[in-house]
Amino acid sequence: MNKNPLLAFFLSFIPGVGFFYVNRNVKGFLYGFFGIGSVAFGLFIAMVDYAPQVFFVGAGFGIVVTAINLLDMVLYLLKNSQKSVQTGQNDGVTAVQPQIRNDESERFYTILLSFIPGLGHFQLGLMNRGLTFLIGFFGLGTMIFFITVFTSQDGFLVFLGILPILWVYNMFDAIQQVGKKQRGEELVDRTILEDLEETKKEQGKKSKTLATVLSIFPGAGHMYLGLQKRGLQLMAAFLFGIYILDSLRLSLFMFLIPIIWFYSFFDALQKVSKHGEEELEDIPVISYFMNHQKWIGIGLLALGLYYMFDSIVIPAIAPSINLNFGIDIRYLYYNYFQGTIICILLIGGGLKLLFGSKSKKESA
Repeated sequence: MNKNPLLAFFLSFIPGVGFFYVNRNVKGFLYGFFGIGSVAFGLFIAMVDYAPQVFFVGAGFGIVVTAINLLDMVLYLLKNSQKSVQTGQNDGVTAVQPQIRNDESERFYTILLSFIPGLGHFQLGLMNRGLTFLIGFFGLGTMIFFITVFTSQDGFLVFLGILPILWVYNMFDAIQQVGKKQRGEELVDRTILEDLEETKKEQGKKSKTLATVLSIFPGAGHMYLGLQKRGLQLMAAFLFGIYILDSLRLSLFMFLIPIIWFYSFFDALQKVSKHGEEELEDIPVISYFMNHQKWIGIGLLALGLYYMFDSIVIPAIAPSINLNFGIDIRYLYYNYFQGTIICILLIGGGLKLLFGSKSKKESA
């Protein structure tokens, strides 16, 4: 095949175009007609009859046709690639293909398989490294969906954003490994974690760049630096905070979530800057707050009273007040009371900081 197989593969994301490129015109016409035609027909019917469900049916059928088209192209390219690598025999003399052709075929084969994390590494014989990507990608996705379904909290789906990062890194690493093989370098079958450990041994300390990147998720950067207690508490505070505030319908206090995130992130940056220059102590965050037990107790008491008022008192007295006095206390509560509480907290915190700073200056 004289056509570029990688270009043929990417063109196949548009039904039929890839097959037209490799001169398989009949398949190209059929896939294009049923794939693109079903979407266009569904869109036309939806615009004429104002029936959006017809468009979704057509789009779904088009996606199925596109997937079949893409799979058919992959099988065709793999079959053609094997034919181009294998050489025929003529009168007992075996023809030898150019090394460049073999390298291009191997590179294409590896990139093609790497669209499923880990398979490209399996092609190169890197079983442990490929298994890390395969289990990491699909295991993480399964865990996120399981937690989302189990807790009925759609907010956990935001962590699916990690999967594209892992997928891109898998592609990059597979291309890097096949490049090493073609340059004649020896490939070492080890996991990413072993790579990080090797880098640590060579540098004598952990990577500050990786610690900073991991700090995007609360607690992960601390745990990478060896601050297990502090990192675990920050991670638990962030995740359980989202779950508890949402399940208890305490949207009034959702501002605490970004506060926890920013505290964790900048605390991790501070620890990263000190790493390697001084010994880091794994001081739990709770031990700091335990020195202010009085204020923690007041906060928990106020939170309990608020939740009792929100979930018990208001639903119990609102119907009778509305019936006897004609006052919709639910409307007043949900539209004005919660905003008033936030204003009082902000004003009180501002006054505390203002007069606290003045008293410190006078004492100094």
